[in-house]
Amino acid sequence: MTVDGTALVTGASAGIGRALAAEFAANGHDVVLVARRETELLALANRLEDDHGIRAYAIDADLASVDAAAKLYEATAERDVQVDVLVNNVGIGTQGAFVENDLGRELDQLQLNVVTPTQLTHRYGREMAARGRGGVLNVASTAAWLPGPFMSVYYASKAYLKSFSEGIAAELREEDVDVTALCPGPVDTEFQARAGNEDTPLGSGEMQDARAVARAGYEGLQAGETVVVTGLRYRLLTRLSNVLPNRLTRRLAARLNTPD
Repeated sequence: MTVDGTALVTGASAGIGRALAAEFAANGHDVVLVARRETELLALANRLEDDHGIRAYAIDADLASVDAAAKLYEATAERDVQVDVLVNNVGIGTQGAFVENDLGRELDQLQLNVVTPTQLTHRYGREMAARGRGGVLNVASTAAWLPGPFMSVYYASKAYLKSFSEGIAAELREEDVDVTALCPGPVDTEFQARAGNEDTPLGSGEMQDARAVARAGYEGLQAGETVVVTGLRYRLLTRLSNVLPNRLTRRLAARLNTPD
């Protein structure tokens, strides 16, 4: 089933979110752009409207706050915007030993990567199910298949998002609401600098292109795919992770997340 209508994209001011917003706009969707950086959002909204003749709304919001989902839902209602496709892209990572990291930062990570996407999916997904049409695209990661020493909360949050997506995909199929988990490997964005893992093998290695990742996610959602893994190397990694002993996958992840 083709998923059309207005797409709301969180974390739309940069990286994969920005690329996803452009991909939806290029395919004729009106877009709601959500992030903290209002200046970047407004510039992107104007460009997408000029380039693609669509309507673009910019909503600046701190999605790490506990009431972020409720406020965002109210903001779209006030603008009389019907969200037909929800793109949960916003997320952060933290590198380092969990017990030594700042707990507040780790809790922000859980709010952004887990709680806010869950709340938004419940609010907008309920409306989609009632209409009998819609789509949810959750940006997870190939990290979802592994434990992640030195990025433990990040890996766990992506495992949650992948599992959550697969579960609700089965629940919402009869309502003609498609749910897709997009699972890329490392992508060339500002994520590495913000996570502080630029000096690790994972953060300094070969990166995927954000536009290619966004295109794969969009096409996967339109094709009704539940899980989309981008890149042959990472598709192989996810398959190997299912057969390798857990102690080996833990060692592998620890090595990738440890500074050289």
